[in-house]
Amino acid sequence: MDSASRSNRQLRRALCYSNNAGKGQARSPSVIVIGAGMAGVAAARALHDASFKVVLLESRDRVGGRVHTDYSFGFPVDLGASWLHGVCQENPLAPVISRLGLPLYRTSGDNSVLYDHDLESRVLKTVVVSLIQANLCYALFDMDGNQVPQELVTKVGEAFESILKETDKVREEHDEDMSIQRAISIVFDRRPELRLEGLAHKVLQWYLCRMEGWFAADAETISLKSWDKEELLPGGHGLMVRGYLPVINTLAKGLDIRLGHRVTKITRHYIGVKVTVEGGKTFVADAVVVAVPLGVLKARTIKFEPRLPDWKEAAIDDLGVGIENKIIMHFDKVFWPNVEFLGVVSDTSYGCSYFLNLHKATGHCVLVYMPAGQLARDIEKMSDEAAANFAFTQLKKILPDASSPIQYLVSHWGTDANSLGSYSYDTVGKSHDLYERLRIPVDNLFFAGEATSMSYPGSVHGAFSTGLMAAEDCRMRVLERYGELDLFQPVMGEETPISVPFLISRL
Repeated sequence: MDSASRSNRQLRRALCYSNNAGKGQARSPSVIVIGAGMAGVAAARALHDASFKVVLLESRDRVGGRVHTDYSFGFPVDLGASWLHGVCQENPLAPVISRLGLPLYRTSGDNSVLYDHDLESRVLKTVVVSLIQANLCYALFDMDGNQVPQELVTKVGEAFESILKETDKVREEHDEDMSIQRAISIVFDRRPELRLEGLAHKVLQWYLCRMEGWFAADAETISLKSWDKEELLPGGHGLMVRGYLPVINTLAKGLDIRLGHRVTKITRHYIGVKVTVEGGKTFVADAVVVAVPLGVLKARTIKFEPRLPDWKEAAIDDLGVGIENKIIMHFDKVFWPNVEFLGVVSDTSYGCSYFLNLHKATGHCVLVYMPAGQLARDIEKMSDEAAANFAFTQLKKILPDASSPIQYLVSHWGTDANSLGSYSYDTVGKSHDLYERLRIPVDNLFFAGEATSMSYPGSVHGAFSTGLMAAEDCRMRVLERYGELDLFQPVMGEETPISVPFLISRL
């Protein structure tokens, strides 16, 4: 008997019964979820609650994936995702955060508000955080430590908005895609009056630096055609004051999670799927939800048998994955201005710096340096100590009397074998539809994660919503096979309805 036939027979026998079922007992439909990040945990939770037998395999020694709340300072700080983008009831994560009563600190350009857990989009119970002036959200400095006048910061921000509006015209006039950087150059050639000089130019580079941070990529790689395709929810951006881990832990409660299980191969058959992990151990089920980061899929560390279709592999290859890291510095006292963000302006976006002031949101003496793109890649080549020294050097440029940090943490999302990047973005010349192509199932393989969300790529709520969507697709496909499909059974309750699009292919 050849190995393929033997494998099929073993898989068929394994699928006939659950691990605890005796002969003749009805088995529960079974699913293996790969990756215990937000998408994977959401999918596993939904399928578990729909009475599926679920095993969740995670390569790390912890749950959360790119959600990583650290407590080594004696209080929570997020090394990965830390914001809820869109503080409103329309956000897919709103029901979970509401039930947990987690506070959010809203960061925005004109105000800062501590929201309680009801997440109402119109009538919010708020405690206005004291601000001397509403426009003191940012404090920018030049390399000599001189603070940039707030009037200039506001004026350049308006100019940057005008420049981006002009790039819309460039987009309409060109059939072929180009980078945001190239489009801005064209705008300057056409509208030389929009060029800024001296300090104003440096402030403009800081705004460009923050745009690059949003995509975790450099402006010369970001698509002009697709950079603004993401759907922005209302309500502003809420910092998770107690970290994101309580959300992950709540969703993961009671699930069968196998940590330290790095998947190396996924073999799919008509009758089910076999998953192999390092060391040779195998798991079998009716279906698999693949919820690993895009960077891991790109690295081909998981072998698919048979191979994924060409269109699926092309989606994996063509979507961009960027890097944004955090260097978190804990001080013994506050010596910086009472603003949400500190920045260093420079002649290039690469030379600019960006610090998040966690003291304003949490009361802890913490600043977070957040490099992105090429700068993040360069810093990842350093040791943790050298990276922390680099960040502190940037801080000393604007605050010469700064005291050294008493503790620090450094993330490495680009070189971490479990992530190989921070989050996805649209690259030049590639269609925004790639997110949907990555999401579409292949036989009994289902895909989830922020890189499968056309509406909310690169976000925690995007990952969460695609986990629910993959779970619903999987539930319907598996139950359909056994003639047990109930079209009116919700996966996670009527309060979180799932909109399942048609799966349309074209030969």
